[in-house]
Amino acid sequence: MNTRVAYPTVCLVASALVFGLMAEAACASFEFATAPKLPTLTAVTLNAKSLTVNTTMTNFSVIDTRGTKSGWNVTVAGQSGTGKSAVFAQYCPTAKCGADAEGYVGGGQKMAANSLTLNSTGAKFTGGTGSAPTLQCSAACKVDTATAVKIASAATGGAGESTWTTTGFSATSLALAVPTTLRALLNGEVYRVNILWTLNSGP
Repeated sequence: MNTRVAYPTVCLVASALVFGLMAEAACASFEFATAPKLPTLTAVTLNAKSLTVNTTMTNFSVIDTRGTKSGWNVTVAGQSGTGKSAVFAQYCPTAKCGADAEGYVGGGQKMAANSLTLNSTGAKFTGGTGSAPTLQCSAACKVDTATAVKIASAATGGAGESTWTTTGFSATSLALAVPTTLRALLNGEVYRVNILWTLNSGP
């Protein structure tokens, strides 16, 4: 007799906040032309085993017309504070989810920090002038971490006054490690994380 077991699925959502520095010089720009943004991760079918869920990082671009050639870098970190979570945590996306109100659920389920990583192997910056900026995550960079991690850098005196855009992120560039202990959520709730991307002056 064959028995079929239906394993529960969970949904994973990333919410991103982007912070860019505007250049002081008149008519000069220093900002994200297209801000980094994590895609919605695919649903996970739980089977009491450790799993890795992959998806493709979205492209982003930086415009720098300051004329200083002082370089720049992009960092990423999990964001904490009121109404935010630096790690994947139980979240109600509607006015009510059973007995839970909209927002993060107090005392709800959570995943460990550093569960989500970014690997930029094969990706690069294109479209600008001068020396291209570099992506820093040939070894996987932690994304949902409390400490900001540098994922891209333009050297001092290198990149010209222009817009640089990433391209070539692989289908496995984002990887989420799902533990055996992760529990399925009910009533339309999801696991959600807040991610902060920051554009900084200097390499």
